[in-house]
Amino acid sequence: MSGRDDELLVKAVAGEREALGMLLTRHGGDVRQALSGAISPEWRSMVDEDDVLQVTYLEAFLQIKKLQPSGMPAFVAWLRRIAENNLQDAIRGLTRAKRPDPRRQVRQARTDDSVAALYDLVGEDSMTPSRDAAGHERRHILEKAMEQLPTDYRSVLQMYDLDGRSVNEVAKAMSRSPGAVYMLRARAVEGLRRLLPSVSAMYSRSA
Repeated sequence: MSGRDDELLVKAVAGEREALGMLLTRHGGDVRQALSGAISPEWRSMVDEDDVLQVTYLEAFLQIKKLQPSGMPAFVAWLRRIAENNLQDAIRGLTRAKRPDPRRQVRQARTDDSVAALYDLVGEDSMTPSRDAAGHERRHILEKAMEQLPTDYRSVLQMYDLDGRSVNEVAKAMSRSPGAVYMLRARAVEGLRRLLPSVSAMYSRSA
C-alpha cells in the first residue's frame, strides 16, 4: 500500500486532483484522530474535527504543488501541520470573540472604510501612487485579487470584512460553524497577502 501511496503522492504533487483526493481519503482519518484530543469541551459546540478537516483539505488542494514528494510520513506530517494551524486559528478567533473589539462594533458599514481596514489587516499600505485615488484603486485591486481566491475564502472576506456581518451571521449564511469561519478567514487573508502585490503591479502597469 505504501508504494501505491507514494505513486499517488507524486501524481498529486504534479497536479492530479483525483490522486490527492484518494490520499486524503486514506489518510484523513489519521489526521482526524490526532485532532480529536486537541479540541477542548469549551469549544466543541463551535468547532469540531470535521470543520478542521474541511478547511485542511481545501488548503491541501491549493498548496500540494509546493510539497516535495518525499514519502507518505512527510505527507501526513504536512497535512497534520495544516490541520493544527487551522485549529489554532479557530481557537484564536473564538477566544477573541469573547472580547469583541469595540471599534468593530461601532464601525460604520461604509465600503471605503471596510476596504481600508482589510488592507490594513493584510499589510498592504503602499499600493497606490495618489492619496486622492487610493480609495478607488484599492477597491479595484482588492476585487481583482479576491476573484482569484476560492469561493469560500472570497465569501468570508466579503461578508465579514467588507459587509461588516458578524461571525454568527456569516456562519449561518455559509452553513458553517463559527470556528470554520475563523479558519477560512485566516486562510483567505494569507491568500490575499500572496495575491495583492502581483495584482497591484498589473494594475499599475495598465493605469
